[in-house]
Amino acid sequence: MGAERRPRVVPGCPEGPALPFPAVAKNPDPTLALTTSAGVTRSLDDWTTMFHLCLVILPDRPEAARWVPVARRIFDVLGDSDARTAYVIPSTAPIAERILGEEADRAMVFLDPGRTLIASLGLEHLPAFVHIRQDTSVGAAAEGWKAAEWQKVAKEIAAAMAWSVPDVAPPGSTIPAATVGWAV
Repeated sequence: MGAERRPRVVPGCPEGPALPFPAVAKNPDPTLALTTSAGVTRSLDDWTTMFHLCLVILPDRPEAARWVPVARRIFDVLGDSDARTAYVIPSTAPIAERILGEEADRAMVFLDPGRTLIASLGLEHLPAFVHIRQDTSVGAAAEGWKAAEWQKVAKEIAAAMAWSVPDVAPPGSTIPAATVGWAV
């Protein structure tokens, strides 16, 4: 009989036992086809030829609209950098429009109805904030919603772009409550 494994407990962590390793997004398949809500389809490698990707991946449910103001703050700062900012909605164009509202016309929106990008990244919970470099490797990622984790991703992207750092949750702003998000 081997030794029984007990969950690792992280001091000061109110969420209970920690995983034996942190959840980490993996590098996606560069040949994966990504289609925008406007119907333009290219491989991930093609989308990253000139720019890094700064993706806010939202669940395909009405509650996802709560993260649109957060994404808008990020996109307002990083949108002029060498990072292409975009939403990813794991559904159809009408669902994306319903979740994003006017944002669907202002920002690039990738549709992932088969969740192939999400699976290729190894994501387990949405919303997620992901930085994909020009070589299609993942620079940084956060799953679920914790403002501090998303801020780390924003800092990573800003450092890679030599750009200003967006404040994902500035004082006085309305932000969603911390959540692990919805399982993929």
